Amino acid sequence: MSDDEELQYVKKIKTIHYGSLEDNEKIRIETQNEESNEALPAATSPTPETSEYMELEDAMSRDKQALLEEFERRRKARSINVSTDDAEVKRNLRQLGEPICLFGEGPADRRSRLRDILSRMGEDTVIRREAEEERKQFEKDQETTWYHEGPESLRVARLWIAEYSLPRAKDRLEEARRLADLPAATKTAKMQELQKKIQATSIYSSQVGDTRPISYCQFSPDSKLLATASWSGLCKVWSVPNCELKQTLKGHTCNVGAIVFHPYATSERDEKICNMASCAADGSVKLWDFVSEEPIADIEGHMPHRVSRIGFHPSGRFLGTCCFDNSWRLWDLHQCTEVLHQEGHVKPVYCISFQVDGSVCATGGMDSFGRVWDLRTGRCIMFMEGHLRAILGIDFSSNGYHIATASEDNTCKIWDLRKRSILYTIPAHTNLISEVKFQKFSSNYLVTASYDNTVKIWTNKTWQPLKTLSGHDGKIMSVDVAPNDQYIASSSYDRTFKLWMPESGV
Repeated sequence: MSDDEELQYVKKIKTIHYGSLEDNEKIRIETQNEESNEALPAATSPTPETSEYMELEDAMSRDKQALLEEFERRRKARSINVSTDDAEVKRNLRQLGEPICLFGEGPADRRSRLRDILSRMGEDTVIRREAEEERKQFEKDQETTWYHEGPESLRVARLWIAEYSLPRAKDRLEEARRLADLPAATKTAKMQELQKKIQATSIYSSQVGDTRPISYCQFSPDSKLLATASWSGLCKVWSVPNCELKQTLKGHTCNVGAIVFHPYATSERDEKICNMASCAADGSVKLWDFVSEEPIADIEGHMPHRVSRIGFHPSGRFLGTCCFDNSWRLWDLHQCTEVLHQEGHVKPVYCISFQVDGSVCATGGMDSFGRVWDLRTGRCIMFMEGHLRAILGIDFSSNGYHIATASEDNTCKIWDLRKRSILYTIPAHTNLISEVKFQKFSSNYLVTASYDNTVKIWTNKTWQPLKTLSGHDGKIMSVDVAPNDQYIASSSYDRTFKLWMPESGV
């Protein structure tokens, strides 16, 4: 170093610490430890743990568990009792969905295979499968229409109905062709006149019919009488339109469900023979004449089940009854016997209607289904499915192929027998519909009665509302249209029945 170079002196700055040096000392020691660890050779560094050993242990544990389960299954299989009958072993294999025989397999091998399968699926698997199949078969049987061999009287009745209905069907078709050939202007004029008449319909008379609700009403074939049935057990016959009491029928001891006229009553028919029939909740069905207050005959065979509705065949020879034992009956009044006891509904049969030809009839049940039966063969030719609740009313149109059903689901449905399908659904009322009836001969309109205290009239073809008849103070239980098309009758829970007709001058 030359003398010319200047020496530079750096003054060391003293650090003055205040307080404890414990924290700083800890940091210094930790720093020294970290530096010493980094200085150690790589061979002395700890070996990191891998997951291979853990995976190997898990695999060994799973294998051990599977082995124990297999031993347990084999032990259980040895304790399972399997039939020595090879046919039963095959049947059990078939129920389990397994092949009943493998190539080169003998009966002993088959038993061992069944025992092995049961040890895997459960010893009671066969029993559970059998119970499930029985349940499914039972449900299928409930929806199946059953036919059974009938007596000789049924064969006689079927032949007679066939001979009776064919000429009537021919006449009905000829009349339909004649009406189809009418000019459109003539049809339109008739429809306008009918609608004008319906629009002018109003209440004509009201009569207290009994001390209990009036459950049913029907006009006689000549429209001069009206029969009513009551929950008091009494049936009464009234004059039309004066509503004067003509006859009181005493015989039922409980609620009467319906009373109907014979198709030829009041038309040159002896007053002392069967002219009316009625049914009650205790299963009694009685036949009446126009003279006595007591029934002339009882039709036995329904008790203790309720009979809700009855209907005469168009010939008057047969009487159909709806029973709460899930069946309906056909009685031959000439042979004085029951010729048909038809099952098919899974719940009580509530209503019945015969076609104008007399060849078929329709029934509606509490199961919400309707069925059309061919009386000549006994077969169910149409199944009516669509209502959500019980069918309480059913009626055939005079054209022979339209059927109207009234239901507890507040709707009225129109069905076409030719297409075997539903034609139209009328959202008719705000409460259940208790009855539906077509106009007797031309069927240009239909009427519905409901628990919303109204009767409504609907046009044919378009099924649009024409008139609402209001006046009852209670639920309307039945409605009927007079054969002469002059009156409409309704009976109600308010113990009255009312006659409706167009105002004078229309």
